[in-house]
Amino acid sequence: MKRELELYIHIPFCMKKCAYCDFLSGPAPRETIDRYVTALVAEIRQYQKLAENYRVTTIFFGGGTPSILSGGRMKEIFDALRDVFEIQADAEITMEANPGTVTKENLQAYRACGINRISFGLQSVDDKELKLLGRVHTMRQFEESYDLARKAGFQNINIDLISAIPGQTVESWEHTLDTVIRMNPEHISAYSLIIEEGTLFYEIYGENAKEEQDSQCEKCLADDGKQMDTGKNFPKLPDEEAERRMYELTAEKLEAAGYLQYEVSNYAKPGYACRHNKGYWQRVEYLGIGTGAASLIENERYQHISDTDLYIRANGRLDQIEEEKETLDWNAQVEETMFLGLRMKEGVNKQKFRERYHREIQEVYGEVLEKLKEEGLLREEEERICLTKRGNDLSNYVLAQFLL
Repeated sequence: MKRELELYIHIPFCMKKCAYCDFLSGPAPRETIDRYVTALVAEIRQYQKLAENYRVTTIFFGGGTPSILSGGRMKEIFDALRDVFEIQADAEITMEANPGTVTKENLQAYRACGINRISFGLQSVDDKELKLLGRVHTMRQFEESYDLARKAGFQNINIDLISAIPGQTVESWEHTLDTVIRMNPEHISAYSLIIEEGTLFYEIYGENAKEEQDSQCEKCLADDGKQMDTGKNFPKLPDEEAERRMYELTAEKLEAAGYLQYEVSNYAKPGYACRHNKGYWQRVEYLGIGTGAASLIENERYQHISDTDLYIRANGRLDQIEEEKETLDWNAQVEETMFLGLRMKEGVNKQKFRERYHREIQEVYGEVLEKLKEEGLLREEEERICLTKRGNDLSNYVLAQFLL
């Protein structure tokens, strides 16, 4: 019997780098993008043998900005995928897209390829906040892109949002939530801003930045997204109390509007939870394709090289692009099951734990479970173990207890 497999396909190109982004992505000329697609197709065709054991249930195009690809280039990728893999008839196939980068013709071509879910990176409805983040679009451009996607037949749309943006208030975040709710997408992902190393924001707000965030900052974003010396004051990050209130407001607003919180940062209308993400949190095997992509196959985790030029030159030769291989032992597998599973509202299923590891979860974590339940951080519901609201607030502490 064929096993379930998820595919992740990385498109490492975008119009320009955002101020908060530490993903493997960046601008590139069209010739480089075309050569990358050729290498991507060559890699896909190397998996003929592996594919014999699997049926693909979800495909996710991430980036970067996958919508930077033309409909023709996307078709090349799908032709190769269908030649190699058995793709389930009802597979969830998602593509990330930036507002302002989609056209009517490309959206129709994406649908013809089989893409049935689109994820727009809106982040904020406030044009000033978008400019500060270094986004390439305005709110009006997002509305136009969203409308085009609906007219192209997309009936499953996600909108990504970011809270705790510098200068953002609880009131402006509430306005973003209200505006997006009125647009009625099937899914909303609401993340709190993390200041990552290697980003422009880290230079301004990171550990080595000046203590006073509103002091003179030499690097701000010009209209074209490049850094410029302005001498302007950069706004402060919201304080801890404001950030906490934004998180609470997100759950209150979205749940009142009919969205179910099924993971820490993800909300969906009934039946529209992202199957690809849920598979990742439930440790379904996944194959990453493209530069920097990670895989988990038969409890072996590995990653591809992050140098796009080297990836293109390898032209699909797996021995030249795979690196950082790690075989997960029993302890590591169990830890991952708890770390990832407890991110979800439904928590960890005790029966599935028993079937996968041939031991009762109480045998492995009995004392830990009792301790955390006594502390009001975990609850047990028949066959499930879940975080309480307080446990969710203290999730870093809770998850650390499951290290073996």
